[in-house]
Amino acid sequence: MPVLDTALVLQTAAMEGPRRAMLAAIAIWSGCLTWGLVVSIGVGTLLAASQVAYRALRIVGACYLIFLGAKMLLRKHQSASAMDDASSPPVFASGASASAPRWFVRGLLTNLLNPKVGVFYVTFPPQFIPAGVSVTLFSMLLAVIHATDGILWFRLLTLATRPLSRRLRRLRRPPVAQTLDRAMGTVFVGFGLGLVFDNRR
Repeated sequence: MPVLDTALVLQTAAMEGPRRAMLAAIAIWSGCLTWGLVVSIGVGTLLAASQVAYRALRIVGACYLIFLGAKMLLRKHQSASAMDDASSPPVFASGASASAPRWFVRGLLTNLLNPKVGVFYVTFPPQFIPAGVSVTLFSMLLAVIHATDGILWFRLLTLATRPLSRRLRRLRRPPVAQTLDRAMGTVFVGFGLGLVFDNRR
């Protein structure tokens, strides 16, 4: 799975609980299937062939990543009382409470607006399509395999972060949450700036 997708799920799992992290993971899974469908019907070739299309997606993706990273960098936390993990509360309450669809949309946009994911689906899976089969169906099969592999990885990741999430809820210290937010925000802003200055296409 791309580094950004993994970073988003990791940050959500550690800070806001496994259920919300899996919402983001399911959104990323949906994004992978969308890329697979786009490539399977031939639309993805536009991304590979058109510099304008690639640059447009790159700039939009960069703006979104910088925006998301800036929100993490600027977000302030206030301590919240410890709650049972089954209800999947946020580790720390932030100024704006996000609803479940927001986590899904955040994961989906992080995947769909990453041109590197699009280029991967355009260039890599087609190499494994055998002659004499339906390109559309086999492309979607490869996309399902890749996306399912990703969702299993994200599930393992969320399980691995459970001890950290529980410890953060026991600490209930805003500085800890702000440190993690700033670290992940820096990663997202860095990737966004990397896309802005990526002149390889």
